[in-house]
Amino acid sequence: MYPDSIKNLIESFKYLPGIGEKTAERLAFSVLELEDEQADLFRSSIKDVKMKVHKCKRCNSLTEDDECYICKDESRDNGTLCVVEDTKNVILFEKLGVFHGKYHVLNGLISPLEGINPEDIGLETLIDRITKEKFKEIIFAFRPSIEGETTSLYIKKILEDMNLKITRLASGVPMGADMEYLDSLTLERALNDRKEIE
Repeated sequence: MYPDSIKNLIESFKYLPGIGEKTAERLAFSVLELEDEQADLFRSSIKDVKMKVHKCKRCNSLTEDDECYICKDESRDNGTLCVVEDTKNVILFEKLGVFHGKYHVLNGLISPLEGINPEDIGLETLIDRITKEKFKEIIFAFRPSIEGETTSLYIKKILEDMNLKITRLASGVPMGADMEYLDSLTLERALNDRKEIE
């Protein structure tokens, strides 16, 4: 039905998460309507991302240099390390502007059901870094899930003899939430992490 070049573009868009046939078609036709300069920028941006972006040798986040801008920043708190499951979480925290320590990005979370074991998420790099850089506090900033809990407990067990303060993000009932729609894990966490009213 379509010329081969449009068909190929539609199929390419379908590689992206959440993009089905109709959305891919719409995006392909949008590309056809781009000015030449816009199309060139689009093409070169995709090429640059694939050619230039790689993992930071220290924290495993994404960068175009040997080390990311956070690892290079001497003004950050070198005593606190926030461990996250992917680079998107680093960006989320940075946009908030409330955390001024360092980060370490894992390659996901432990999930035996999906065949993701401790050796698959880059723990050896994390442990090596914690040993060398002498952090005082390690914060686990994982999503509140079975995988997040499993990963937290596994790493905590490895670190228990290192004289570190190990914390996790507070979690529980979000503001404005209807209690009847909350899952049992969220309610359990909310109850266990309760705080005194001052």
